[in-house]
Amino acid sequence: MIRSLSFSNRRARIIASILFLVGLVYPIFGSKNVENVVFIISDDLKASVLGSYGDEICHTPNIDRLAEEGVVFDRVYCQGTSCGPSRQSFMHSRYQGAAKVNLGKHFIDNGVFSARIGKIYHMKVPGDIIAGTDGLDVESTWNERYNSPGLEAHTPGDYACLNLNIFTTDLAGRYSTAMPHRWFVTVSYNGDGSDQPDYKTASKTIEVIRQRKDEPFFIATGFVRPHYPMVAPKRYFDMYPIEDITLPYVPEDDHDDIPPLGFPRVVSTKDPIGKYPDNQKRMWAGYYATVTYMDEQVGRILDELDRQGLRDETAVVFTSDHGYHLGEHHFWQKSNLHEEALRVPLIISSPGVKSGRSSAITELMDIYPTLSELAGFEAPESVQGKSLVPVLEDKSARVREAALTIDGSGYALRSDRWAYIRYNDDTEELYDMESDPGQLTNLAINPEREGELKTWRSKLDSRLKGAGITRKVKKG
Repeated sequence: MIRSLSFSNRRARIIASILFLVGLVYPIFGSKNVENVVFIISDDLKASVLGSYGDEICHTPNIDRLAEEGVVFDRVYCQGTSCGPSRQSFMHSRYQGAAKVNLGKHFIDNGVFSARIGKIYHMKVPGDIIAGTDGLDVESTWNERYNSPGLEAHTPGDYACLNLNIFTTDLAGRYSTAMPHRWFVTVSYNGDGSDQPDYKTASKTIEVIRQRKDEPFFIATGFVRPHYPMVAPKRYFDMYPIEDITLPYVPEDDHDDIPPLGFPRVVSTKDPIGKYPDNQKRMWAGYYATVTYMDEQVGRILDELDRQGLRDETAVVFTSDHGYHLGEHHFWQKSNLHEEALRVPLIISSPGVKSGRSSAITELMDIYPTLSELAGFEAPESVQGKSLVPVLEDKSARVREAALTIDGSGYALRSDRWAYIRYNDDTEELYDMESDPGQLTNLAINPEREGELKTWRSKLDSRLKGAGITRKVKKG
């Protein structure tokens, strides 16, 4: 700080005093580095389901509170379309592969205690959660790490496999967590939720905050909800009667202009879920219920930071690993390159940063260099993301033109206006997101758009080259 500088002459001391007083009236952004970071990651959470992102049904008061206190990023996109690749990418800030220094190790190397609580790198849900095992965790990331086991779909209660139209309270071992239809499983039960993994994760986070409150810490808290199976106490399900839920609009010819590689594994037109519109609404209800349950756990952590007087020195980041389809285009789950699967929430609340919203195109990989700069560290050369500190300072600032996402089927670029997809067989999709935010009309099949397609092909090739990625091309 300026006060600690020593000067050899009176004039210099006067100048320093003036600058210090000016700083009290007009705080200089970044003059105080954050001491602590709490990095909260939800699992399979689409941005559009949160109240702070415009959903009028889902109750998310705690995440919305964080949004009011921090900066909400409206256009954030994942770099991988499933848990493993996405989490690998943002923990290393690399589009592919691993870096020598991952995010947690970077904090450790700079003298900060680092802990993982719950799912950060990939864990099989429900397999690793039931077993309480580490999954694909990277040990060098943490000084301490804790798993949060739970019964998941084996929790005694009202069990439903919605695409098979099965409703029962008697599991009797018949419905294994390895069953092929488990992504449509919900369990509503009588209980207070303290037996669930996310409650345990929040409790452990609170415990570690209390233990480490007098030293700098980096705590990564990973919740598993709303990832299937959607398990929560009955009172959360009761908040969402299916009569209040409207399913996404899908035109009859919606699939006519989508290339074969553009379809995910689960589609209503081929899966039994298409036969049961009310069960599709129950999927939404289960998703909403577990989002609200997860939101309460976020609130418990925020409350603890307030109790300990740590909010003024702690950056809190909330995000998810990727989005999710709940019937849009008749698509379900993730692992495809359309908007609902790619777009995630990102909220950053940091000392000295004014609240607000940004429409800047952002990648999850940008979190690593952003936290580095906020903490006063220099990001490693391996980092491919871009710091969002300029956007935190000026909500109208931009750090990139388009976000890049990589999937086994191909690649996507998302700019302010356009969404471009190119698959490994060279088929394409192009959407004007201003006039067609639901991606219902693929302009790539329109001969009049060839000029724009050439531009986007060039932009994609340039981005891949800059990232050191060779585009896969499917022959034949």
